[in-house]
Amino acid sequence: MRLRVEFTTEPFDLDEAPAHALVAREVIEAAELDEVDVGPFGNTAEGGADAVLTALDALLRKSLEAGATRISLQVNVIGEGEQ
Repeated sequence: MRLRVEFTTEPFDLDEAPAHALVAREVIEAAELDEVDVGPFGNTAEGGADAVLTALDALLRKSLEAGATRISLQVNVIGEGEQ
């Protein structure tokens, strides 16, 4: 199964990226995902289900540890057949 995840971490800071946002970016960019798009107001990533779910576990844990007070995410199935 192929998944696409969209996520944001809060609180926002328009002057500079907060620690939790930097951590989330590092986690998602280091994961074994097929596509990653990181932006100031939202982030997306795609890959096999195992890779996406593993990355999300790390992203949630590390972002919360780094000060995130809210993490919004949406996960969509975009294809079948790939793990």
